[in-house]
Amino acid sequence: MKRVAVLGSTGSIGRSTLEVIASHPEKLQLVGVATRAQIERLAAQVAQWDPPLVAVWEEASAQEFARRTGRRDVLVGSEGLLRLATHPDVDIVVVATSGREALLPLVRAIQAGKRIALASKELLVMAGELIMRLVREHGVSLVPIDSEHAALFQCLQGVSTEQVARLVITGSGGPLLHVPSSHHHAVTKAQVLAHPKWQMGPKITVDSATLMNKGLEVIEARWLFGLPLDRLHVVIHPEAVVHGLIELVDGAWLAQMSLCDMRLPIQYALSFPQRWDSPWPRLPLSELASMRFLTPAFEQFPCLRIALEAAALGGSACIVLNGANDVAVQRYLQDQLAFTDIPRVIRETLDQHTVIPYPTLDDIVAVDAWSRQTAQEVMEQWSLR
Repeated sequence: MKRVAVLGSTGSIGRSTLEVIASHPEKLQLVGVATRAQIERLAAQVAQWDPPLVAVWEEASAQEFARRTGRRDVLVGSEGLLRLATHPDVDIVVVATSGREALLPLVRAIQAGKRIALASKELLVMAGELIMRLVREHGVSLVPIDSEHAALFQCLQGVSTEQVARLVITGSGGPLLHVPSSHHHAVTKAQVLAHPKWQMGPKITVDSATLMNKGLEVIEARWLFGLPLDRLHVVIHPEAVVHGLIELVDGAWLAQMSLCDMRLPIQYALSFPQRWDSPWPRLPLSELASMRFLTPAFEQFPCLRIALEAAALGGSACIVLNGANDVAVQRYLQDQLAFTDIPRVIRETLDQHTVIPYPTLDDIVAVDAWSRQTAQEVMEQWSLR
């Protein structure tokens, strides 16, 4: 029996994780849940599962949760997350939140020898070198949940990096694939948030529209799989059937295919190195009329170009990329920034940064804060012009 704690249990990945746990009651036990502030959903999860460990990292929300449910043992704030992630009754920590608040709990969970199922690409973008070094030092298993990296992880089982010519990260192209860049200034928020294949939160859906998500995934893959950037490639695959491919040195290709269902990579991350039966729908090969693989155009997706340039700079440039993008996207979602200004904010913030080649944990936290503040200042300066 594997005992599981889910950081971000109320989000889409967290809820899917609970579905997977429910489908394997003889193999998995939910022992901990955590949310930032979604109290009603957390209360429903606690009522259904009665996990012994519950954490809320916004203090006011934690107090409201305790008042509603009568539970007085709620773990609160960053210290509560740390206690949950390192608790001796936890075997697997599922990091299902993209919040930077999960960085220190992730680091401490690794140091405590916990197995990690990681859905957050942002944490590896910010601190990939540090995280993977700790994984090696402490001999723990880290399995990605992000669909593309889960696919590549599966393809690489039994394959050494010396046998790999390149890894190919696929993407559907997002909601604006067929919208020319000359029309991007006129797209509505409803268009941007209407992803053709995945049901995701608003922030990651905007990243999909700008293709920033693919740039972040290249950085994530660099650290996960230990390959240089020139062996990592992005292709647009509108059918979203193939989630990752590897080309071997002899010219052979390996691919992972499935329906667009996050429960599949979540289950694999929890069952690894085994494979378990699942009740989820299967991919009907007979219905696949065609599969296309297209090269993304930088002029249509400037955020992808900026992300790859930051990846080449390395070090703290990737922290700035992530922080500035986060701020710009949130301002866009609040109707305070034009869609086409998202890459401008990121570019101008990066231009003001002096790269730290090998940032420490303290550096990562400081640069992340600097990038967010600087991105805000960039936008404020525009409003004064």
